[in-house]
Amino acid sequence: MGTSVQGSLFEHTERRQLSNGAFIEIRAGWLAGDPTIEEDLLDALLTTVPWRNERRQMYDRVVDVPRLVSFHDLSVQEPPHPALGRLRRRLNDIYAGELGEPFTTVGLCCYRDGSDSVAWHGDTIGRSSSEDTMVAIVSLGATRTFAMRPRDPNLRGPSLRLPQSHGDLLVMGGSCQRTWEHAVPKTAYRKGPRVSIQFRPRDVR
Repeated sequence: MGTSVQGSLFEHTERRQLSNGAFIEIRAGWLAGDPTIEEDLLDALLTTVPWRNERRQMYDRVVDVPRLVSFHDLSVQEPPHPALGRLRRRLNDIYAGELGEPFTTVGLCCYRDGSDSVAWHGDTIGRSSSEDTMVAIVSLGATRTFAMRPRDPNLRGPSLRLPQSHGDLLVMGGSCQRTWEHAVPKTAYRKGPRVSIQFRPRDVR
């Protein structure tokens, strides 16, 4: 059973400290009123991003992950849509000082309907498994649940269940990728497409 965190708790900007030096920050409706972001950005990304299927080892077999993905290193290539470059600059203005470095990559995930999902995982930190970092996620399209729980099974209680709506920003910081896991579970409710835009610093995937 999960613990729901209502969006009203995160009006404007709210930072929540988690265990083991992890934190989340949610900015509800972060894109609202931004004149540089097109209203049809969701449709543009759905049709212009070079989406691909991802495969993962599951016990003794390799299976398709039920979502589409696309990854871009912005230090060596242009983003697949100009708005993504503008979003990165805006996020760097807010967080690069605290992070100590800029966001340099953008990863996109397309959840086509409620049956698309991603299992529990944490992002991989390639340079040092002990470093803190940040991942900033912008949501477009249908509202989906973003679930979080401690990696240590001895510390697990009810998972956090964070509803992420169109235009919301979720930042996972501190030790979050090392000490917590996150997932987007399937839902039986009829859902339209959702695109998750993840900005990360170097060597985090």
